Amino acid sequence: MKKRSLLLIALLMLAMVFAGCTAAESEAEDPAGAEQAADDEIVIGMVVRDIETPFIMALIAGAQAKCDELGYTLDVQDGRGDSLLILEHIDNFLMKGVDGFIMSGAIDLKAVVPGIEKLNAANIPVMALDSCPEGGDIEMFVNFDNTLETERATEVFIEGIKERNGGEVPEGVVICITGDLADMITGLITTGFYNVMNQYPQITVVEGEGKWNNEDSYERTAELLTRYGDEVLGVYVHTPDIMGTGAIRAIETAGLDPVDYGVCGIHIGPEFLDLIKQEKVLSCVEFPGYDCAYLAVKYLGDIFNGVPLPEIGDIIEEEGAIWSPAEVMDIKTQSPNANGLYLRVQGPMVPTEVAVDDPRLWENMVESW
Repeated sequence: MKKRSLLLIALLMLAMVFAGCTAAESEAEDPAGAEQAADDEIVIGMVVRDIETPFIMALIAGAQAKCDELGYTLDVQDGRGDSLLILEHIDNFLMKGVDGFIMSGAIDLKAVVPGIEKLNAANIPVMALDSCPEGGDIEMFVNFDNTLETERATEVFIEGIKERNGGEVPEGVVICITGDLADMITGLITTGFYNVMNQYPQITVVEGEGKWNNEDSYERTAELLTRYGDEVLGVYVHTPDIMGTGAIRAIETAGLDPVDYGVCGIHIGPEFLDLIKQEKVLSCVEFPGYDCAYLAVKYLGDIFNGVPLPEIGDIIEEEGAIWSPAEVMDIKTQSPNANGLYLRVQGPMVPTEVAVDDPRLWENMVESW
């Protein structure tokens, strides 16, 4: 009996030693506190479109900058504008258990709604940039107003026509290079453009679909310049950041001077900013994409920390910020079937409101990324 007791004690001691060794090995593989740190880590999933384009790089850089400040991890995936791929990324984020989500880069904004609703069901807050899903609960859509900013740019475009024609708007043709006609943003920009152009019935507008790329923009501009020749009073480009250089190349290839066509639009990008510096084009409204993404992460951080989001009617101001003042509105003003807030930021007109070398323009930050 005594021997059996001694044997049991010995076995118990061996088990304790083994358990101690196992714990020590576990601590070596996962240092003290590592498991707790992993549990506390905040991860934000972000879907973009065409990850290597400068505009998307600006969005990622802005989100990453604020994540770095707050100690968050940013997980970026390229949806390439493909709704099925975007939904797949959302499913993967749900499996990973991300804490927040930023949507930027869908073309079919209705097709991605099921993914947004899955995030809603999992209580994962959703932010939207550049374009807004056509349904679901969005905590905040951070963007400028594509229609209003296009109206501003079109008014400058008309002033350019007047300056080149003795203060008058004569009869003639205006070439308008549109974005992808399947994209909701194209519709918003088109509305703003015609809100101004319809005031000048003596102008005939001819459209060419640039499809958000310089090659299609080049081909459509070249075709329309050949067709209408001396009748053309100007060339308006929806978003010159990704279609402007194509339009300018078409004008120059035809042996014409771009200055005589007063190219304008919204969204500048590094290449078009360079054309403004060369004084080959008239003007453009800059979209503060870097700042919008930075603000999206900032407000996600507020949600994580229990800080209430601003309310409809609030004016958000930050001294020295090119996006300020920003108005808080109902998201339904931009996406009627969605629920949430819309933070309408400002877009500066370059070069009249903000100089081309202003360091606050994300286009002047690109080389540092």
